[in-house]
Amino acid sequence: MKSLPTSYTAARKWGIILLLALASLGAALLSMSFGSTQVPFSEILTALMGGETQAYNIVVYARLPRTLAALLCGSALAVGGVIIQGVLGNPLAGPNIIGVNAGAGLGAVLCTALIPTSMTAVPVAAFLGALGACMLVYTLARRTGASRITLVLAGVAISSMLSAAIDAVSILFPEAALGAGSFMVGRLSGVTVAALKVPALLSLLAGAGAFAMSYELDLLTLGDEVAQSLGLSARAARNLLLTLAAVLCGAAVSFAGLVGFVGLLVPHAARFLVGGEHKYLLVASLFLGAALVTVCDLAARVLFVPFELPVGILLSLMGGPFFLWLLFRQRGGRRT
Repeated sequence: MKSLPTSYTAARKWGIILLLALASLGAALLSMSFGSTQVPFSEILTALMGGETQAYNIVVYARLPRTLAALLCGSALAVGGVIIQGVLGNPLAGPNIIGVNAGAGLGAVLCTALIPTSMTAVPVAAFLGALGACMLVYTLARRTGASRITLVLAGVAISSMLSAAIDAVSILFPEAALGAGSFMVGRLSGVTVAALKVPALLSLLAGAGAFAMSYELDLLTLGDEVAQSLGLSARAARNLLLTLAAVLCGAAVSFAGLVGFVGLLVPHAARFLVGGEHKYLLVASLFLGAALVTVCDLAARVLFVPFELPVGILLSLMGGPFFLWLLFRQRGGRRT
């Protein structure tokens, strides 16, 4: 069978990406419309334009910040997951699986305990924690030549230790324990627009950097020898890409907590839709991750009224079985 022309294939992929962008916009509109009080779609735009009405107060002060937080969290974790899977060459890797989220969480909790008045320092501390976890896992993979499943198991152990450290800090510094339960499972309630400004800026810069390095990421997936034969410094590229992934994961964790499995689920779904070329995969994952977290947060709000589940619990219920399926599939295919 003749292959499709490159231009047609590219047009098809960008068409899918456009549909994903529209899906994320639709998810945002649903998130701002539905809740304990429904706001008709026709009133959402009016409310965003201003006017002291009940719809304005509901949309602007309650639902808009939460919707923006869901969109930002999903897109940042999804793009971070694409980078981590590409750099490590491991489809089982994800920010929460190998301890990157937990490292970011430890940095954020330590910052809250030691510098409680500095909210702008939390994203930076989360980034440093995520970067430390990234580099630890990467060093382990490079020096030991660990198999895919061994690397994942090591990442799970690292994540457990970092989570234990978060618990220890919460006990030693009681003021840092306020809201620790919600932080550990991932929750978007109570997020303000002001708290999103620094994470949004960091995510925008890191996402742009990742897209600019999409070609280098493609080369790294071919192996270090091939990449170096084409003139790429593999080690420098990996370190820079892991830094970008740490910025993205740290930014998301700083306001959303330990939201899991987005960085594992979304890259696989996006890869199925647009293939493995990273200039398409990164953008598709951005919109798909934003839509997924927004829809899950909406479901967690409205399905169990008058109770509300943290979005992290719902994502774990979805991601856990998928990870097990992926794990057994890897073992069954002898790709360990």
